[in-house]
Amino acid sequence: MPALTLDALLRNLKKGVLEPVYLLHGDEDVLKDEALRQLVDTAIGGDANRDFNLDTRFAADLTTEQFHALVNTPPMLAARRAVVVRGMDQVGKRQTKLRDEVVRYLNAPNPTTVLALVFGAGEEPDAELLRASTPVDLEPLAPERVPRWVQHRAGILGLTLEPDATTLLIGAVGNDLSTLARELEKLASLTADTHRSATAADVTGLVGVRHGETVYDLVEAAVSRRVARAAQLVEPVLGQAAMSGVKIVSLLGTHLVGTAVARVERDRGTRRLPEAIFRHLTSTRPYGLRNWKDEAARWSEWSALWTPEELRAALKAALAADIALKTATISDEKGIVTQLVLGFAPMKREAA
Repeated sequence: MPALTLDALLRNLKKGVLEPVYLLHGDEDVLKDEALRQLVDTAIGGDANRDFNLDTRFAADLTTEQFHALVNTPPMLAARRAVVVRGMDQVGKRQTKLRDEVVRYLNAPNPTTVLALVFGAGEEPDAELLRASTPVDLEPLAPERVPRWVQHRAGILGLTLEPDATTLLIGAVGNDLSTLARELEKLASLTADTHRSATAADVTGLVGVRHGETVYDLVEAAVSRRVARAAQLVEPVLGQAAMSGVKIVSLLGTHLVGTAVARVERDRGTRRLPEAIFRHLTSTRPYGLRNWKDEAARWSEWSALWTPEELRAALKAALAADIALKTATISDEKGIVTQLVLGFAPMKREAA
């Protein structure tokens, strides 16, 4: 059957629709955890017998006999029990007997057990297991959904965020949900005893990033060819936690490619240029961007500032910088990135 999205799964669970076997796969492990939490809550609730009716194991640690016992144990004082088996990508690689036992079970699952099979990020799920279960595809969220996810996650933690705090947090750490989840937990601890909303100042104190000094601010300045401002931002951005020259150049490269695509569409005379670029984004789903509609508008605007030849030269320079950064010492990062963004200056400014 076609894979469910997280939204479709949650809608089904809200209606009380439960399948006997789910197979969770995709690259977003944080969303897998959220899906599992909702699955387990729907299957067995939060009653006193929850500990007796929930088992979570790793496939690498299971024998066929143990798996058989887990899925066929009757629920205790409840309508059903739940079994979660993580690391299913290991099944079939080192545990052929276990895989065969799982396949046999999927042909006639226990009606009082809800089984969730979980594949790791970047792992291709077993085709036979996919066909015999209800697959749930958990890929990274589209960028425009990340702010809502942040608010949702904050609510679970009992945390409220001021709007500018949400904006700054995402600008500081990007759209990686696992990193965002960790920072939200820190903010929740910071404000737990104050009963107040977390502010942008709290984010600055925690993450070390101020408004106007995120990696996205650096990229905007560079690709809009405000190179003096971009150069000023290199040092504070490189000083941020988990930031590196390679990350900066990778994000610069993505925006240069997007701007180059917009330049091609502009030269073709494409009408409604931002809408055309947005369609490119939804089909390619590049990682690490913010709201796709906003990015499409930026790329469309920036494309007027570059010639095709300049964009090709900038992309070659970014590739050279990436190679240099991967072989350089940390002390060289500032110089390499600064030289790169200064090279984005328009020719007429260089002549001046």
